[in-house]
Amino acid sequence: MADLKERKDKASKKLENIDNVIMVMSGKGGVGKTTVAVNLAVALALEGRKVGLLDIDLHGPDVVRMLGGREAKVSAVGGEILPPEVHGIKVISISQFLDSDNEAIIWRGPLKTGAIMQFIGDVAWGKLDYLIIDAPPGTGDEPLTVFQNVEKIKGSLIVTSPSVVSQDDVERAINFVKKMDKQIIGIVENMSYFICPNCKTKHYIFGENGGKSLAEKYNLELLAQIPLDSTVRENMDAGKPVAYFGTPEVTNVYVNLAKRVIEKVETIS
Repeated sequence: MADLKERKDKASKKLENIDNVIMVMSGKGGVGKTTVAVNLAVALALEGRKVGLLDIDLHGPDVVRMLGGREAKVSAVGGEILPPEVHGIKVISISQFLDSDNEAIIWRGPLKTGAIMQFIGDVAWGKLDYLIIDAPPGTGDEPLTVFQNVEKIKGSLIVTSPSVVSQDDVERAINFVKKMDKQIIGIVENMSYFICPNCKTKHYIFGENGGKSLAEKYNLELLAQIPLDSTVRENMDAGKPVAYFGTPEVTNVYVNLAKRVIEKVETIS
């Protein structure tokens, strides 16, 4: 307990220099939550904000690959971890501390909690406007650790796809955030539609208006509907965030999402 309190105190001290902490989460895997987190961070940087990105998906850390910074290693100075900057974003992930890309993390709750608190308290984040935290799917130890130990968190961004199955799981994430008495900034619907390259018609591959239905049911705002585009997968696999390298249809959505997030957090006390 004393060790956790010490880590919590160190984290609180670091957070004094960070204006806004935002958790990106979902109740379901496969909805593109990490893609949204990475590109939101990039888009916020494009808007002139100082941004950090913390990957707390300890069992499936993909943030560094998607940013294209796999060669950007962490270093240590004076007992602190120095996060590398990729596309102007300070980034920390467990993948930066592993010997190989496919090494498995086999940890129970206490080890996860300790690692996450170290990632906040022992990292030289410096002055940031935004710290984006990419959480794993679901409502387990990782988001619970942040909610219970990071008092300064501004709110959560909930990512869904239009499908009914996705909505069912995402509702659990929404209720989890509410039970933790935390703010929800809004909903992002990923893979909303596919634009045919020939006829330019929108096709709703995974269903239509799932994010809108969730937003209306819980009195939340649908902040973005991101199209399904094969270049997103290609670019993110290659470490080229689509907020920089994507088609205009996708890039513009992320830039507008960043602007909406900035507007929303200013209204949260």
